[in-house]
Amino acid sequence: MANSQLTIHPVQTPEERLAFIHFQWEVYKNDPYWVPPIISERVEFLDKSRHPFYQHSQVELFMARRDGQPAGTIAAILNNRHNEFQGEQVGFFGLFEVLPDREAAEALLETACDWVRGQGMTAIRGPANFSTNEEIGLLVDGWDGPPVVMMTYNPRYYVDFIESAGFHKAMDLVAYILDLTQFGPRGENLPPKLLRVAHKVLERGGFTVRQAEMRHFEEEVARFKRVYNSAWEKNWGFVPLTDAEIEHIAAGLKQMVDPDVIWFAEKDGEPIGAMLPLPDLNQALLRAYPRPGVPEWWTMVKLLWHWKVRHRVDTIRGFAGGVLEQYRGRGVEGVLFLKMAEAALPRYRRAEISWILENNVMMRRTAEMLGGQVYRTYRVYEKEL
Repeated sequence: MANSQLTIHPVQTPEERLAFIHFQWEVYKNDPYWVPPIISERVEFLDKSRHPFYQHSQVELFMARRDGQPAGTIAAILNNRHNEFQGEQVGFFGLFEVLPDREAAEALLETACDWVRGQGMTAIRGPANFSTNEEIGLLVDGWDGPPVVMMTYNPRYYVDFIESAGFHKAMDLVAYILDLTQFGPRGENLPPKLLRVAHKVLERGGFTVRQAEMRHFEEEVARFKRVYNSAWEKNWGFVPLTDAEIEHIAAGLKQMVDPDVIWFAEKDGEPIGAMLPLPDLNQALLRAYPRPGVPEWWTMVKLLWHWKVRHRVDTIRGFAGGVLEQYRGRGVEGVLFLKMAEAALPRYRRAEISWILENNVMMRRTAEMLGGQVYRTYRVYEKEL
């Protein structure tokens, strides 16, 4: 490539954004584990008039071209809410995809650094699409299968490209895998210690647990937001969701959630904890395999066939949840995990509990009490500017 020309261009027009999205299929064309996105969802994600993230923050997209052909992509991100809430001056990079082209990778990362530095930031972190509320982290261990829903995936060589560009580890995020079949069809083999603790906690009273009610979906979303924004507020990298963001996420998830495995813990009618697992839509999406040039209506027909008719989704992801700080250490987490596991047993064969901050001892201990084992690690990198 020494004699070929590499250029970096900002991505501005709808046609350029579509080329930005389509480039992923070139990177992963021979990778059986990559799960392609639904193109219309990605178009909306990059549309400043449609996605609520742009109401408070900025994103600049760039594409690398080698002799005029796409070679890589990156987003430079200024998340104003992150900096306001965390008291930092940090920018981010995301949507990083590149062919095995070190020069292109270095140029894209440097372009993102330059843009973030130009916004007055003192450091850059990533990958993040666009914050901890969406997809985040680079897969650095566990290339043994497709990612579960809303988890990242990338070629192994990205690790070397990012680290050789001067980035170092900021935080690791771990994913636990849990074989649900070991518990028996009715949960008769659940860990005795967890059962004793959960039953004792429930007998002691002080709070109740219940499943989500889809007929009151909007009210349930509001309850979950109160728990989520409060329970996570002291976690590394956390950014509170705005009303527009939670409504946008809820609208996207409404058709795919399984209310049987969503649980709330309440005290005096107010939520104190919640557990929101998601069926692994990626299992059906990989079979439907959206791609440029294929009508999306046909992709959606295949997706629904594999998901709703063939019931090929046998994995759930412990996607989001938490317990208010004043109620932690009282067994609420264990009860919610237990209820989720019991409700999941008739249909699902395994659960991924992810992601969990490497230093979140309480959540990791609960996952391990259920028999979960770390099987994938995702890394958020940082570079001082």
